[in-house]
Amino acid sequence: MQDAGLNARPILRRADLPGDLFARDQVRLTSAAFFNLWTAIEDEARSLDPELPAPLRIAKVMTSDWFDPELFAALCSANLGSAIERIAKYVRLIAPMTIQVQRTAARATVIIDFLDQTKPPPGVFLAFKLVFFVQLARLATRTAVKPLKVAWPLSPDAPEKDTALYEEFFGVRVEDAPLATLVFGAEDFDRPFLTENHKIWLFFEPSLRQRLADLDRTASMVERVRSALVEALPAGDVSMQSVGKRLGVGTRTLQRRLQEEGTSFQHTLDTVRSSLADHYLRKTMMTSAEIALLLGFEDANSFVRAFRTWTGTTPQSVRRSAS
Repeated sequence: MQDAGLNARPILRRADLPGDLFARDQVRLTSAAFFNLWTAIEDEARSLDPELPAPLRIAKVMTSDWFDPELFAALCSANLGSAIERIAKYVRLIAPMTIQVQRTAARATVIIDFLDQTKPPPGVFLAFKLVFFVQLARLATRTAVKPLKVAWPLSPDAPEKDTALYEEFFGVRVEDAPLATLVFGAEDFDRPFLTENHKIWLFFEPSLRQRLADLDRTASMVERVRSALVEALPAGDVSMQSVGKRLGVGTRTLQRRLQEEGTSFQHTLDTVRSSLADHYLRKTMMTSAEIALLLGFEDANSFVRAFRTWTGTTPQSVRRSAS
């Protein structure tokens, strides 16, 4: 933010966060507070220059000299594919999000989604992540990498000039889509990073692994169970025994810890499934059968019955209301 000419104090005031937040160690924010911080960054950037969105303002000053953990870990990688794979592994240190990569012989699709669906991420954060990945590729390869496709949920209130500026940066048209998405040609995705440094990565990685372990250890049991369920649901293995095994705790301990936090395993499972179902129905065109499979149900009918129990309505009604 300093490099981009953004003063931390007014940003923290806008986000209703402590003025010494960035001077503290081991700071953790709720999803809502984290998203509010990004909204405040955008608002402060607009107050300085109404014509330039914050992600592009930051991209202008983004260099390989930044000792930012995410950027540093990525620059040490062999190529963009390897960099995004590393970022995806440790992304929970940044936000409650997932990064998926789908590859074919000709292209690679990068999709950003969120584990916490209680509050949607602001457009400025999604735009920044996509800008970050493209700028990373350009910095590390010294090549004017241009994605084949760029998309995220565009706000109807967003100024047209913003879209034009983003399209100028990316070099392609920005599309409206339920999930933030980047598509790269295989050649660009595998293009060697001139900044690759395996020895420095071997020195740096243990710290990231430790931070991830610390995050899991300090998280509440409900948070840990939710994360485990999001990963396990598509495979259909959502028994208490299997989740406990993933978390390294016995079934009785898992039950007791959840009870101490005022909930139960079944309630947590239902909450996660209901939240994800609502997200898929509103943000994707997947069928009920496809959603049922992703949520670990045996068939679409079982999913529809469960959805009615959770919400009092049907998946079809939710989809119609979102269209």
